[in-house]
Amino acid sequence: MEILKCSNLKKQIKNKIIVENISFSINKGDIVGFIGPNGAGKTTIIKLILGLMKLSEGKVFINGFDIEKDFIKAIEKVGSIVENPDLYMYLSGYDNLKIIANNYKNISKDRIHEVIKIVGLENRIKDKVSTYSLGMRQRLGIAEAIINEPELLILDEPTNGLDVEGIIEIRNLIKKLSQQGMAILISSHNLTEIDNLCNRIIAIKNGKIIADDTIENFTTISNISSYILELNYIGNLAKIISDYKFEIIKDNKIRVYISKDKLTELMQKLIENKYQIYSLQEEKLTSEEAFIKKVGENKID
Repeated sequence: MEILKCSNLKKQIKNKIIVENISFSINKGDIVGFIGPNGAGKTTIIKLILGLMKLSEGKVFINGFDIEKDFIKAIEKVGSIVENPDLYMYLSGYDNLKIIANNYKNISKDRIHEVIKIVGLENRIKDKVSTYSLGMRQRLGIAEAIINEPELLILDEPTNGLDVEGIIEIRNLIKKLSQQGMAILISSHNLTEIDNLCNRIIAIKNGKIIADDTIENFTTISNISSYILELNYIGNLAKIISDYKFEIIKDNKIRVYISKDKLTELMQKLIENKYQIYSLQEEKLTSEEAFIKKVGENKID
């Protein structure tokens, strides 16, 4: 079921085009990772989706409703955290949630307690937010974002600045929400998290989509793969396999960059020259490595 549909989004300020030709959709239960270097246009696209910026061209539909023509109906089943959650630091977590609940119709006390349990803050919800860790504040922000039982959740850098424990907590929470059928769009520069969380990735560069694919397909962007070989020894290798790019890792292990159809040829050459092959393992590119290879930049912010 399609929850979000963006068609040919464009944002132009005076003579400067910020984003253009942005088209994608997100279905129920999807976790989609939005990645790109600093200034690529990720946050602009999110603000266009949420109606926080006016479209120059294009259409955004949420649950079939046009964000410009029918804003109230389009946005009523959307939750979001853009940049940082807005929290009243010297109120309790519970009081923060009550304030947010007042912005909606018919948010019951039972629903407030339900989201507190979902994000795992039962033991600290009556404490002041100023005493919370960064991870707890992020979880409270997500509780605020889902209090209206959204079908689309948009999170901008949800694990930014968190320690390992906090990252794992947020990751597990996002997966739980997805399993309940929520469609989730995550903007992040932490591509390890994108690998661990998302079933799809959308890469942005210079205001345009350069890739929209599954994680598996995105990380398979070239017919050249890398393989780790463990041999009985590595003497004279440079002379024997000079046709292939390789590097010594440690001990008797090497990394070889080679297309799959040439792999048998390499193995035969090694065996003919009295090398014993103890193990062979293909290395999969991470999303970050694939992004750098595809985009041609060495930094993602």
